[in-house]
Amino acid sequence: MTQNDRAKLLEQITWSSEGLVPAVVQDALSKEVLMLAYMNRDSLQKSLETGQTWFWSRSRSELWNKGATSGNTQEIVSLHYDCDGDTLLAKVKQKGPACHTGAYSCFYREASANETTVPEQGNKMEDRFGPLSRLEATIAKRDAERPEGAYTTYLFEKGLDKILKKVGEESAEVIIAAKNRDKEELRCEAADLIFHLMVLLREQGIPFDQVLQELEFRNRMPVKKD
Repeated sequence: MTQNDRAKLLEQITWSSEGLVPAVVQDALSKEVLMLAYMNRDSLQKSLETGQTWFWSRSRSELWNKGATSGNTQEIVSLHYDCDGDTLLAKVKQKGPACHTGAYSCFYREASANETTVPEQGNKMEDRFGPLSRLEATIAKRDAERPEGAYTTYLFEKGLDKILKKVGEESAEVIIAAKNRDKEELRCEAADLIFHLMVLLREQGIPFDQVLQELEFRNRMPVKKD
């Protein structure tokens, strides 16, 4: 973005009477909402110039660069503003936890946990692909927080070779289960394969949305006639 483009963007924002605008920060890969902070003209300008998130601290009355002291930086992938220009959305590559508590997201507390309903077994799930979205968010959370004893933490800490080995092993087990006509085993092994594949996508920095987009692109390709 050129200096002229940055200047134009600053003029598109509807600043509050205090000269601020709320900025929602979202993980570009998992789509999880990570935090909410405020920017002024200077912090937005520095965010655009550096490619990292800068905010205005209302309590300290100073600029702050996310992750400058903790190392949990946010690399900006894209920056958006809403229809009224009074809210920003920063999609980022989050390094480590986003919350000062050490949690992956600041929004880790549920307001109505007791009201959560679980679909009854045998009923069609309202959100068919919801488990995949939740799995992607959980994997992102494990990657950021690295809780001790978690299997996903183990995979990330062992690195790419270990993840690839597990993808290979689970692929072979899917083949064996299918060859044996064991539907129960095939269901379980397919789930294991999908899990390890999504860990691999996270390690490679590829959002699952891009896989879905590729499938949609292929689905829309014209059928070749002989």
